[in-house]
Amino acid sequence: MKTKIAIVGATGLVGRTMVSVLNQRLPKAQLKLYASPKSAGTNLQFGEQKIAVVEFKKEKFDFDVDFVLLAAGSSISSELAPLCRQKKVTVIDNSSFWRMHQDIPLIVPEVNAKALNRHNFIIANPNCSTIQSVVAINPLFKTFGVKRIIYNTYQSVSGAGQLAMQLLQSGQKYAHDIIPQIDSFLEDGYTKEEKKMINETQKIFDADIAITATAARVPVFFGHCVSATVELKSNANLNDIIEAFQREKSISLMGSNDYPTPKFVQGKDQVFVGRVRMDTSKKNSVNMWIVADNIRKGAATNAVQILQTILQINQNPGVNYASI
Repeated sequence: MKTKIAIVGATGLVGRTMVSVLNQRLPKAQLKLYASPKSAGTNLQFGEQKIAVVEFKKEKFDFDVDFVLLAAGSSISSELAPLCRQKKVTVIDNSSFWRMHQDIPLIVPEVNAKALNRHNFIIANPNCSTIQSVVAINPLFKTFGVKRIIYNTYQSVSGAGQLAMQLLQSGQKYAHDIIPQIDSFLEDGYTKEEKKMINETQKIFDADIAITATAARVPVFFGHCVSATVELKSNANLNDIIEAFQREKSISLMGSNDYPTPKFVQGKDQVFVGRVRMDTSKKNSVNMWIVADNIRKGAATNAVQILQTILQINQNPGVNYASI
């Protein structure tokens, strides 16, 4: 039987990429596409099909699907996801609305797929920079334990949506500049984006990890970069750390004097790590440069990978989530 999938927000950057990733990974799926009134009637290509986009109306939503991929913002997610849960339709939500709900798993399949064993038809997709960071840090967390993380992010304009990309293209905003503010400021001086990275990393890994973050917007269309300094709990040298990275299939490791760039990762699903070196100012601390396509692995691909993981479990009843 074909897997039936609805995408809400199908004509946005993430929604269109979800269609593309599904075409590559689940080409036999049956899609239903929803978007705002201004996008209704648009046709999106899926394999040899042209699928018409339907205007999203909560009261007219067709729940005859197996999965709903939400790429339409928190307000729609907050209303539609509970309705899907009532109908026993699994929701994978790309907004921030459900991420920090205690009973909602926040999933990066390569890192914590076992947390899917407690999903109740709603699953949260983490922040784009969080996704690539935890994939890269996970081998260190598993092998040595992690005491503290310092994040500095250099995030592309596509993370702010299509309008932001148009402003960069026209030179009205972002061009020739770096803006050390993503989202609004909080009372403690951090931005919401920085708090997302802190809180989500702690939820995925361990609430006791000390984390700080600074997030900046840079004049690049696609691809987020993260400079991370990770303090380990146990003793490790550079060879130990490189071996830990090399054991992870989800990471593309580059040489210590080599590095990925946003241009290099565009259109790719992997997380790339380079410039791995010991922090000479702090014992058992390592510096690393992490780059990924924020619209693919940072959003659309991760959501589809969650869907694929659930299908894998459903098709193999003898396997449980904890074994992944």
